[in-house]
Amino acid sequence: METKHARPTIKKEGEKSSKASTYKKPDARMTSRKKSKKTKHESLKSNPIEEQLRLFEEPLTVDVMEDDYFHLLPTFSHLTIKKYTGQMSEDLFHGEGVAEFEGGHEYKGRFSKGIIEGSGVFTWADGITYEGEFVRNLPTGEGLYTWSDGSYYKGSVCNGVRHGSGTYKNAQNGVLYIGQWQQSKRHGRGEVYYNEDQTSWYKGDWVMNNREGWGVRCYPSGDVYIGQWKNNLRHGEGSLCWQELEQQYDGGWQEGLQHGLGTHVWLLRRMDGSLYCQSNRYTGEFLMGKRHGRGTFYYASGAIYEGEWRNNRKHGPGKFTSKDCHVYEGEFVDDQLADLSGSRALTPHCALTMTGNTQSVLDTDMTLSIAPFLENFPESKRETEHRQVEFVILRYNRELRAIYTWYSRLGRTQTPDNIFQLSHIQRWRLLKDCHIHHHGYSLTQLDRLVREQSNIKENSSPSSTLLLRRLLSYLVIISYHIYKEEMLSERHILAACLTKLLTHSILPNTSEEKRVKGFVFGCPERGVFAATFIPKCWEIFRVYCKDDLNTSDPPTMTRRELLWMFQKFNLFSSKLTTKMLIKIITAESLDPTNLSVELQSEVNFLEFFEVLVGCAGLDCQRIRVNKKSQSNGNSTSWDSPVDQCRAQGCQSAESASRLTQATASPCAGDDCVCPAIQEEKATKDPHLELWIQMVQQFFNYLFFPMSEHYLLISRKVREDKMSAAQATDQKGEAVELN
Repeated sequence: METKHARPTIKKEGEKSSKASTYKKPDARMTSRKKSKKTKHESLKSNPIEEQLRLFEEPLTVDVMEDDYFHLLPTFSHLTIKKYTGQMSEDLFHGEGVAEFEGGHEYKGRFSKGIIEGSGVFTWADGITYEGEFVRNLPTGEGLYTWSDGSYYKGSVCNGVRHGSGTYKNAQNGVLYIGQWQQSKRHGRGEVYYNEDQTSWYKGDWVMNNREGWGVRCYPSGDVYIGQWKNNLRHGEGSLCWQELEQQYDGGWQEGLQHGLGTHVWLLRRMDGSLYCQSNRYTGEFLMGKRHGRGTFYYASGAIYEGEWRNNRKHGPGKFTSKDCHVYEGEFVDDQLADLSGSRALTPHCALTMTGNTQSVLDTDMTLSIAPFLENFPESKRETEHRQVEFVILRYNRELRAIYTWYSRLGRTQTPDNIFQLSHIQRWRLLKDCHIHHHGYSLTQLDRLVREQSNIKENSSPSSTLLLRRLLSYLVIISYHIYKEEMLSERHILAACLTKLLTHSILPNTSEEKRVKGFVFGCPERGVFAATFIPKCWEIFRVYCKDDLNTSDPPTMTRRELLWMFQKFNLFSSKLTTKMLIKIITAESLDPTNLSVELQSEVNFLEFFEVLVGCAGLDCQRIRVNKKSQSNGNSTSWDSPVDQCRAQGCQSAESASRLTQATASPCAGDDCVCPAIQEEKATKDPHLELWIQMVQQFFNYLFFPMSEHYLLISRKVREDKMSAAQATDQKGEAVELN
């Protein structure tokens, strides 16, 4: 590697010097970066995916540094001039001239008072040339190095080393690096292409020649990783898509392997005529690349396993729900139930086993799971009520499928088939759009009612998903609680309640002209961007909600507590007043003009997040945007708002950048992830660009820092109280001993 050298002196031939007037021959050898140690895990081939009790191996994409060695820059030492031809002044080289040095080196360019100063071309004896600016005998400024094999470096140079922004191309192996340098090491933002056809590349952050920070890596196989790096390995939060294996992992990484909480999805090819793309999905804990700890596996067949894992196998306490809704709960050992005969078979949650001869009229993906709920009805009526409500669903089969598909796309970037599973936050948005909360029940109360009458305790996270049949079962239960008083005279009350819910609330409010409302998902592009802040906001919501986080009930807070949160975080301003906040909170109430708020009303996460996004567009004048990166002379392609936030260490800014770059990654059919290109696309809609900047600034510079600050203060107060209490106890014990 190049190092800083003492400033060279140039002397005429025959002049005496206290040091040897020799020139150290430039080292034209090429050095290779040390490769990362190869992981002991070998790449695993994915076995065919089967239903239910099937072992899914985690594929590995090993982070091995490809050949990205680059030429060393030749060094300058004491040079002795054999011959000089050119302008002189006061017996000194001054002006344009040509100098020939001992050893066969040559310089053509400007001199100033006996030293090389200004623009010129220096040619070493072995053919290496530098053309550019010189300051006091050293290349400094903008210049071009060219090697005899065709390799070159073009960019900033300081005291003879690469420093600043520059481009290096190795003609022998095709490696191309474009980005920032510090003392001849890649440092800052940069992108490197490892082959001529540019199918293998990395674009992101560098720290002293190592991939470190946030970046996108496209491997030769086509696999793409988007996320955090440390010491050239995937480390932190990130997403890896295996193109050929049709798998994807989102979550934590450590030393190149899946580690911590994450979600791994195995996609199955879409069968002709099917509406949904089937997939197997695991959400839970990983340990060094393997499923290990607590986790849930959702099989493409509809089966579900919830419980403990060890080394990619079900091991420990767990519950397995088969595709026909039979539930087995017990101890698993090495992927099998320890004692199947002794396991407890719970009541199946589907119509297929209501009676010995009764079969469901619905497709498998729409089969209802309402057996516990039907226990509220006389036994003689259960089968009839179940069958009649199935007929209602069958009647509106096409519309219900379309609604599920539409809402499952909210806040998500487009994919080749645009097929997703509905998340809880999307379900809440559906209920809000259909004004279900105008019937005397809050969304939290409805969730609580369904949980009380169902044996399946679902994850309350806004990103956790539910299948179509689970959504239909949910609608059946809430329709009964909303309309049962009106339908007491109906012969089949459950079918009548569901019919009224569909015809009066669901279908009229989900037509093309009346679809999605709200501050978050009302505009598709805004919804995709706003969704990047959901994970962090969910963490904050869970911390400040009133419920015990260890319970299975969904977290919730009251409107009063939400108002107090804004007060504690010092979020109010001349524009964001208390009255304006109340107006945002009641924007989707039965009468939005009535600002009299029932302060004890519960607020679930969607409503909480909608309020935050609604407030984000009001007041950003207090926020100081970091302009330092725009004034230091760097390329504007790295000065987007996302990069400014990343310079501040904001995780949500990385998520926002991840969203922008992921849409441009090879996974999405475009191999460019340069922020400059993305900004150019975004500026086509100036209103959207302005909104994105305002929301980004609100979360990254106001809400997130304020919440963290308040949390630290609260923690310090609790610790002080505990310390004071312990001191009091110790003092009391000492008095008793005396």
